[in-house]
Amino acid sequence: MPFLVAVLILIIILVFSTINVLNEYERLVVFTLGRFRGVRGPGLVLIVPGIQRTRRVDLRVIVLSVPKQDVITRDNVSVKVNAVVYFRIIDPGKAIIQVANAFDATSQVAQTTLRSVVGQHEMDDLLSQRDKLNVDLQRILDQSTEAWGVKVSTVEIKDVDLDETMIRAMAKQAEAERTRRAKIINAEGEKQAADTLVEAATALSSQPSAMQLRYLQTLADIAHERTQLLVFPLPLDLIKPLLGNKD
Repeated sequence: MPFLVAVLILIIILVFSTINVLNEYERLVVFTLGRFRGVRGPGLVLIVPGIQRTRRVDLRVIVLSVPKQDVITRDNVSVKVNAVVYFRIIDPGKAIIQVANAFDATSQVAQTTLRSVVGQHEMDDLLSQRDKLNVDLQRILDQSTEAWGVKVSTVEIKDVDLDETMIRAMAKQAEAERTRRAKIINAEGEKQAADTLVEAATALSSQPSAMQLRYLQTLADIAHERTQLLVFPLPLDLIKPLLGNKD
């Protein structure tokens, strides 16, 4: 009787070890006597215990945080840069056969690629052209991990840390740039004002009557000022008609 119970328990164990239920996002890599026999799933998958071995693979997107890397840019600026990588396994067979651990391998490649790409650019590019660097990182990583059945979809540079000396230098540079732009804008305004005055003077000089009217308008404006004594020149052009009448 105990023997029959033991046999029954063994049969139950063998039956349960034969049955594998896979979720929609999972695949089962099957090896028969050590040889690759394909990828199965999702759903119910049956295997032969003792003869077939399996490895379960998750096909969902994996978020990989790349730790901060010490990098020297092309213009010899020392920075610390970290990033985040989004990737997933698209070929479970390659992910199991071609590399021992796809996650760790992708992480290491991401770190070396981040240092390499950032080191080929200047500091200004790292701050102002981050989107371009992200595209370059994604393309290089995707090519490097393609043989492992891994697809890198997105790479984002998160933080760029500078030392205090560089931060102060960049602040001075930004202040100098703002001062330069302010001076240029002021000079352009002065030039435009001068050009407008020249045009106005040319227009008035071509019409003597207009010059006289402008003179009288200026006198009217001055008259509204609170002054006790007002001295102003009287152009001869205004009194010539009167002198002519006397003669």
